[in-house]
Amino acid sequence: MAEDRHAKAAEEARRELDRLKDQSDVLGASAMARAAKKAGAHLSAADAPEGDPAELWGRRIGRGLAVLFVAFLIWWLVRTYILA
Repeated sequence: MAEDRHAKAAEEARRELDRLKDQSDVLGASAMARAAKKAGAHLSAADAPEGDPAELWGRRIGRGLAVLFVAFLIWWLVRTYILA
């Protein structure tokens, strides 16, 4: 009985430590590198359901088009309001 409680508490502590490790900054790790890794995972549709290629490629195409639209919008705004 006491061993079960101890095992449950130890497992909960491990999960909490893993969660904190994921959220904490590691000395020497760049915030830009983490942001780039997160953006790469987002654009490659890492969050898409497994085994559904239509969903995977739909997300990739949609996110790629969104990036192109934002780049065009920035270019247009700079050309129109800054360089004009």
